[in-house]
Amino acid sequence: MSEKILVVEDEPSLSDALEYNLRQQGYDVVVANDGANAIRTARAEKPDLILLDIMLPQIDGIEVCRTLRPETMSPIVMLTALDDEIDRVVGLEVGADDYIAKPFSMRELMARVKAHLRRTRIFEEHMEESLQNASARTIDIETRTFGDLVIDVDGRRVMCRGEWFHLKPMEFELLAFFAKHHGIALSREQLLQQVWGWDYTAGSRTVDVHVRWLREKIEEDPAEPVRIVTVRGVGYRFDG
Repeated sequence: MSEKILVVEDEPSLSDALEYNLRQQGYDVVVANDGANAIRTARAEKPDLILLDIMLPQIDGIEVCRTLRPETMSPIVMLTALDDEIDRVVGLEVGADDYIAKPFSMRELMARVKAHLRRTRIFEEHMEESLQNASARTIDIETRTFGDLVIDVDGRRVMCRGEWFHLKPMEFELLAFFAKHHGIALSREQLLQQVWGWDYTAGSRTVDVHVRWLREKIEEDPAEPVRIVTVRGVGYRFDG
């Protein structure tokens, strides 16, 4: 079954180009041209990925993202103006997984789409395998434990303060990478390269936002983090 992508774009020429190129790559595509229709379509179609323009009629992309984020784990990639850093940052703050600046090459956008869908597939495959083998996984389970924080690598879930929960795919990838490099100061550039992929072109703000999300979930006081600490002039260090 083809993966389904929701394109939310009110400019007909760009919407048509995105739909055409995505279909050429074998994806099933649905299109919405305003924010209200985007929310309705996302709820009805349950897409595997959403390409979401920020400047939309009726309801802008920021509000669409804010509305849909609690309802779906599917990646949301925002399309934003080249110089509008505020839009990019706000998009990430309300739960977008990525952004790509206009004007962009179709080749770059297709690479981003493919990468996000691949990560989602891997995440879902791990989850399914974990559920199937739950009764048998007693000794061989790969976990990393830091006090009351337990990272179940096989099950791709986390326990903190006695409660199990699941992270979004990129949040888990980042936390697992931190845990693997416990005590080592890592630059934002290293994290972008190793966690998001060598060809990832988004700025370091992406790392900062994902770190903030992780802190909100695993730190007792996110304002005074002791697990993921900032290393001034470098980036971050995971102290567990």
